[in-house]
Amino acid sequence: MPRLITRMTARDTREEHRASSPLELLFDLTFVVAIALVAAQLAHGIAAGHALEELGPYLMVFFAIWWAWMNFTWFASAYDTDDVPYRVLVLLQMGGVLVLAAGVPSAFEEQDFTAVTVGYLIMRVGLVALWIRAGIQHPAGRATAFRYAAGITVVQAMWVTRLSFGEAAPWWLFLVCALADLSVPLWAERTGTTAWHPHHIAERYGLFTIIVLGESVLAATTGVQASLAGGGLSLDLVAIAVSGLVVLFALWWLYFSEPAGDGLEEHRDLSYLWGYGHFAIFAALGALGAGLEVAVESAGHHVDVDSTVVAYAVAIPVAVFLVVLWAAHAPIVEKVVIHPLGIALAAAAVLLLPLAADAIGIAGALAGIAIALVVLLAVTLLGQRERAEAGPAGVGWEA
Repeated sequence: MPRLITRMTARDTREEHRASSPLELLFDLTFVVAIALVAAQLAHGIAAGHALEELGPYLMVFFAIWWAWMNFTWFASAYDTDDVPYRVLVLLQMGGVLVLAAGVPSAFEEQDFTAVTVGYLIMRVGLVALWIRAGIQHPAGRATAFRYAAGITVVQAMWVTRLSFGEAAPWWLFLVCALADLSVPLWAERTGTTAWHPHHIAERYGLFTIIVLGESVLAATTGVQASLAGGGLSLDLVAIAVSGLVVLFALWWLYFSEPAGDGLEEHRDLSYLWGYGHFAIFAALGALGAGLEVAVESAGHHVDVDSTVVAYAVAIPVAVFLVVLWAAHAPIVEKVVIHPLGIALAAAAVLLLPLAADAIGIAGALAGIAIALVVLLAVTLLGQRERAEAGPAGVGWEA
């Protein structure tokens, strides 16, 4: 049982075996719904031939999902007390996630971001309350905590004000609000850094990566069901489903090959680059799920979209993931595990394969993407083995 109430002070950054708490895992589960809905809406847009039109709403809503999750994650790493008031405020934020998720269809279909913004507001109210509590009970971090509370409040007022524009809200206004949100940690921590735990943060990001990969599996399964219901089992369906699974497995393997925890511990000052870079990683994985769903459905002739477009709906997210995976880890590790040249060649191959989709089919293009990732993974594993035999000084490639 949690304590009724305990003093909120900074956690020890050198705490051994720091792992995600059951409450953090439950918190993550509420995001499953939001990610599933936003990926499904993108998939519908791709299948209807409106991929570019749906990309804007997808990125906007995904930003709200990612940023709210990220803010709480870093706060919890520094100040998790797991007492009753803390749990109640986390519950409030979980409720906000569900409200946001409920507004996803309206955001895509009607450009109505009211429910999304209200859900985001609820989450931010819970987080501001936690920062205020940290500022009151932890004198050493008071200035930073109150800066966080003030900054989040001001930016949230900007988001609410944006609603007054309705559907006519200009795209640049979203960018202004998003950049303001991103700048709050940079401004708040000028008076002192928070005591987040590097290995705990690395584990939390890894778990969220698995959640988004899981949504891709769900999306692909939805596509399989639709394809089986319409056209039955076919060779193309099997090929696309198997290729999609291999792609997801290879991306999972590649992501967890990089030692993020050690890198964050050694380069805490560069954590922003790593943390912010994950927006592209997570968004790419979510979009990959949407692309795979459409690709699988195409095997049952349920979509009337050009084969090249469907193949690129898978290829572009994969290429973005590969490039950003390297870009996010290169600043914080002395030597990256995956060779930069291998990343570049694999990304280039992945982006070229859809051009042949009309000739080799969507199944052939996805099989080629899967093979490119398997080759990259094999080269990475062989390189790890050779460098391990050469001793610690040879582990990794110069970033």
